[in-house]
Amino acid sequence: MTEEIKLNGDVYYGNVKGKIPHGTGRYTWSDGTVYDGNWEDGKMSGRGQISWPSGTNYEGDFSGGYLHGFGTLTKLDGSVYKGSWRLNIQNGFGRKQYSNSDVYDGCWKDGVHEGSGKYAWSNGNIYIGNWKAGKMCGRGVMKWLNGDLFDGSWSNGHRHGSGVYRFADGSYYFGTWTKGLKDGQGTLYAAGSKYKSQSFRRFEKKKGLVSDGSSGRSDRFRDLERNVGRSLSEKISFNGFFRDSGRISSKRLPPEEDYSIGDSAIELSLSTSENTDMLSRISDEGESELDSDSTVAWEREYMQGVLMKERVKNNAGLSSKNKQQSKLHANEVKTKSCVDIFEGHKSYCLMLNLQLGIRYTVGKITPVPMREVRSSDFGERARIRMYFPRKGSQFTPPHYSVDFYWKDYCPMVFRNLRELFKLDAAEYMMSICGDDGLRELSSPGKSGSIFYLSHDDRFVIKTLRRSELEVLLKMLPSYYDHVKMYDNTLITKFFGLHEIALRGGKKVRFIVMGNMFKTELRIHRRYDLKGSYHGRVTNKDDIDEGTTLKDLDLAYEFHMDKSLREALFKQIRLDCKFLESQQIIDYSLLLGLHFRAPEHLKALLEPPDAKHRSGSPVDDDSVSRDLSIPPKGLLLVTHEPSSVNTAPGPHIRGNTLRAFSVGDKEVDLLLPGTARLRVQLGVNMPAQANRKVSQDVSDSAEVELFEVYDVVLYLGIIDILQDYSMRKKIEHACKSVRYDPMSISVADPKFYSNRFVNFLEKVFPIDP
Repeated sequence: MTEEIKLNGDVYYGNVKGKIPHGTGRYTWSDGTVYDGNWEDGKMSGRGQISWPSGTNYEGDFSGGYLHGFGTLTKLDGSVYKGSWRLNIQNGFGRKQYSNSDVYDGCWKDGVHEGSGKYAWSNGNIYIGNWKAGKMCGRGVMKWLNGDLFDGSWSNGHRHGSGVYRFADGSYYFGTWTKGLKDGQGTLYAAGSKYKSQSFRRFEKKKGLVSDGSSGRSDRFRDLERNVGRSLSEKISFNGFFRDSGRISSKRLPPEEDYSIGDSAIELSLSTSENTDMLSRISDEGESELDSDSTVAWEREYMQGVLMKERVKNNAGLSSKNKQQSKLHANEVKTKSCVDIFEGHKSYCLMLNLQLGIRYTVGKITPVPMREVRSSDFGERARIRMYFPRKGSQFTPPHYSVDFYWKDYCPMVFRNLRELFKLDAAEYMMSICGDDGLRELSSPGKSGSIFYLSHDDRFVIKTLRRSELEVLLKMLPSYYDHVKMYDNTLITKFFGLHEIALRGGKKVRFIVMGNMFKTELRIHRRYDLKGSYHGRVTNKDDIDEGTTLKDLDLAYEFHMDKSLREALFKQIRLDCKFLESQQIIDYSLLLGLHFRAPEHLKALLEPPDAKHRSGSPVDDDSVSRDLSIPPKGLLLVTHEPSSVNTAPGPHIRGNTLRAFSVGDKEVDLLLPGTARLRVQLGVNMPAQANRKVSQDVSDSAEVELFEVYDVVLYLGIIDILQDYSMRKKIEHACKSVRYDPMSISVADPKFYSNRFVNFLEKVFPIDP
């Protein structure tokens, strides 16, 4: 039945059911907006076309009064979006051509670029990679019209992480970036260098940071760093049609959003795996050039974009002997690795089993009402055990791994610990069990332990030996009391203790811990400090950006605010006393350093579009000479909770610290132009790092020269699961015959504790 209905200046002509539009019809609003298409029970549903007075037009699918399905939106300025919609918002695959002829082709979510996508600028530059919230984020490749190419990690529209920049002349720079600036160590290879291909493959195994651009970079990225603007349109509702005013307001239709940039993603049919292949193909361009015998390379170190050091790299590649040693070492690790129990399935099955088990554990224990722990909650018999068959069961989901038994030790204790550490159960589960999964660290520990990181880097998962499991279960009641009593404890946070067993009886035990280096600032150096000397040095040929250095590699002293130092050593002594009472040895202070570029050298900041091609090396002496000037890049200011991030992290501890230099008030750390951070024990602690570089002797005066840096410290006590067992006592006796007993790591717990504290007091001396 066809009718014409008029109401308050609006006109509908078409099929109706009762007194509401149903079927096909045309609705004209008094402001000139027109919809022509299908209706269902008074709502636009099916195919249709709507046009606004401004000239914007949409043709495609509707559902329940929304733009929903596949359709094309054309605006008067010439921009066109063709793709998927969900409830009036671009969602899914889509292609948008902007008014300036930029094109984005790829995934959308909630109206912005999210997922894999390709953005092509009208000037010929192209980005292919991942997006998040409308900005480049994750792995991506940027190619400029002049032939330069960057392949690496991005965050919030900036290059951020590891990356490789290939210049049009064939030279390469492998390095790391923070918020678009070079930050950390890197290597520049001249065009045609022999070992760039090897370096690229090693680089791809590392966690990503970012690289640097070519000329005109700031112009190219100015648009990218803007948010993609959008307005969420309200639902087009016909509720109340012909009731009261009953008028359908055109203001409730999708507004004409003003997008500031356009991105080009992948073809609509391009899958994520195809996108990865495309990235690989693009970054492999020019690899044929890498077979030259030339090995010209320069090692560089940057701090927030300032080039601090540069030296010629004599051996750009690995010698055949080193390659052979590396292969032998890899075979040894493989022999030891507990992942071999999966017989060819590698670590995929182990990671999947971890996720299945943790999801089951957290889901089962979280609904249980909170209560104080009891003595029965501790020990090996306090556990949850569940069988996970591949086909699933009444209590477990089907999965693609092998059948396995899952055991969760002391679930109520660890549930209370997670609450004590202010860790949300849902966030914990999503971090470890989310779709992005876990990733295995590239090199196992000396013991054969395997380490995994959660996708957001918040948690470390480490496999344990049976002896370590027994030590932890024995120590757990005292550990629980200690961390409950001392909010500022530096001891590792434990979040869960689990075991996977296969039907053949093989078992893997593992512990979930907080990642101490999940920080807001980049870690430039990391040290594992025990206070011993024998064997505590790192081979210089093995040192790279991610290497954890040892006691004898540490050349710095750290000078801190008086109150900060007192708080630090008060807690170190308490923690060592606890570990001594548990007969624990072999623990370390894990120390991370974030260096700030000296303020007087900021004038040397390389512009973001600088090309770092092979050329005459920077004079190291000219840089080092100025480092004797005390830096002033860190400020302690009165704490303002509203100005800093106070959310608990996987390693954040206790209260905000007080500083003597600010009248013994709680303080924040202000990094001019970078961030304002909450200062806690072991987290965001400012200090001045001094290193003696030379000593000049004139007629009657002796002059000492120092490098002086502002640094931000991150530290904690790790590896606390080795007790002074009979095996360790025998090891101590044997090594004491061959080496100085004072220098070896293994020692009586009381002696170990005292030596540990004494060593750290030299590392963090009292200011005169």
